Amino acid sequence: MLKLDTGFLDSFISSHELNHIEPGLNEVFSQLTNRTCPGNDFLGWLDLPFTAEFDGIEEVAEEIRSHAEQFVMIGIGGSYLGARATIEFLSPYFKKNKPEILYLGHHLSPDYTHELIHHIDPAKLYVNVISKSGTTTEPGVAFRLLEAQMASQLDSKELGKRIIATTDKSSGALVHNAKQKGYRRFVIQDDVGGRFSVLTPVGLLPIAVAGLDIRELVSGARDMAQYLNEHTSLEKNPAWLYAAIRFILYQKGKRVEVLSSFEPAFHYVAEWWKQLFGESEGKDGKGLFPSSADFSTDLHSLGQYIQDGYRHLFETFIMIDEPRHRVAIPGNEENLDNLNYLADKDMAEANYQAFRGTALAHHDGGVPNLTITLPGRNEYYLGQLFYFFEMSVALSGLLLGVNPFDQPGVESYKQNMFALLGHPDYADRTRELQKRFKTI
Repeated sequence: MLKLDTGFLDSFISSHELNHIEPGLNEVFSQLTNRTCPGNDFLGWLDLPFTAEFDGIEEVAEEIRSHAEQFVMIGIGGSYLGARATIEFLSPYFKKNKPEILYLGHHLSPDYTHELIHHIDPAKLYVNVISKSGTTTEPGVAFRLLEAQMASQLDSKELGKRIIATTDKSSGALVHNAKQKGYRRFVIQDDVGGRFSVLTPVGLLPIAVAGLDIRELVSGARDMAQYLNEHTSLEKNPAWLYAAIRFILYQKGKRVEVLSSFEPAFHYVAEWWKQLFGESEGKDGKGLFPSSADFSTDLHSLGQYIQDGYRHLFETFIMIDEPRHRVAIPGNEENLDNLNYLADKDMAEANYQAFRGTALAHHDGGVPNLTITLPGRNEYYLGQLFYFFEMSVALSGLLLGVNPFDQPGVESYKQNMFALLGHPDYADRTRELQKRFKTI
């Protein structure tokens, strides 16, 4: 089970403050589990650890692994980050996946898109396009480009075999396209928002294509869900405690949370976490700003600000108890680098002491910090972490008094973009924006 260590919070949060917030936590947890909270039409993620289906996903993934040399996942936000976070966290650093996993549709970079299109071979390629509507601009443009390239080189039967749509059950442009052209489909549940969808086919199909154990991933989430449902107190429930800490620090003027790790594999887990917390809490003028740092690399850049900058942040470290490999640091007779004091020590020990030294230094510099520790780097413990964060942000958002399951602010940039690109439904807005840009 993952652990939550709050030792470096003692001088920032009192036991009285934690006890004071516990009744409020109990209330929002009851609202959540009774499905009476704001956004209760998007609570399907609560059930996913118990209802996830594997057979169809595993069969298609095995087909792709047997026949494809390249696999492109098209999606943005929650339709992309959960799968990429899992694949990047669990795959070896330098051993290429088979098939090669590629990502498209998560931005509008012409250079990236051009180079990916010229990198792929349609005859050796499978594509998974992920979108509830099929009209989101970034993945929509990406899919249009790839579909056209593949259609120019493959017959309709082969195209239908190599394109898989993960989309709405019955409505939307992508559903219509998939039905018309015979693409296989997986369903995104109506009651599961994108950032909570990693345990649906949105995440599970690409993760299985990467050769990872989706049953173990879901098993970890299931065990975490059961534990959090059975232990409804701050003393025993780490999600309750994490949500309480975040809320109390927010009330004390902390406006930024930095998720810091000492393992590069965590990078995309942090990207997933940033979307989960930023999109869930950042509304109605409220919410912590989620940021991340890759240590010890960023200790030589962002570390200066965290140590000595404006005191509006706190830090959550995320660590792994047991690394996959051991690397002994050798001695050297000349000792020109003065590092012989490390001779015969394991790099894991050096990395751990770098973490301990950092946590202490940041605490002494006025940065409250806590640590989440996973026993190992595998599917089971990552599943635990995913569900822990999902439950935590639900409770944290409800404590703030916001709906953690909508994202009204995301539509603002989309509407401006549609208008500026000449979408016919936004003609009035187009004229308005053109006038405003002329005055800037």
